[in-house]
Amino acid sequence: MQHTRNRPDTCVGIGGDPIRGVNFIDMLDLFNRDGDTDAIIMIGEIGGSDEEAAAAFIKQYVKKPVIGFIAGRTAPPGRRMGHAGAIISGGEGTAESKIEALKDAKVSVTESPATIGEATAKVLGVEALVPA
Repeated sequence: MQHTRNRPDTCVGIGGDPIRGVNFIDMLDLFNRDGDTDAIIMIGEIGGSDEEAAAAFIKQYVKKPVIGFIAGRTAPPGRRMGHAGAIISGGEGTAESKIEALKDAKVSVTESPATIGEATAKVLGVEALVPA
């Protein structure tokens, strides 16, 4: 986002800890109802099913553009990466399954976090600034 005319207004970190306060759906609903929010950026990771559930929510309820990125695409299946929540098990929680679900929900999914700003500018119809 640093090379676009728009700047993030609110950022929320959602952890994979066993005791949780909010999830993607809670925040998507909040941002979707907020009149000052023009677009939503959602960054997920491998493991678990929260991103797939969020994609289903987006598809049914979210009217604003959503830009997404899934971290951990190159992680080997079945291997713990970083923390206990980032493990792929039973075919659920793969980067591919999450990306497919998000794309099915019309989320603009980026291949790299470096292109999130560009993708956001595109969905908002504004010009991205080129770094000097």
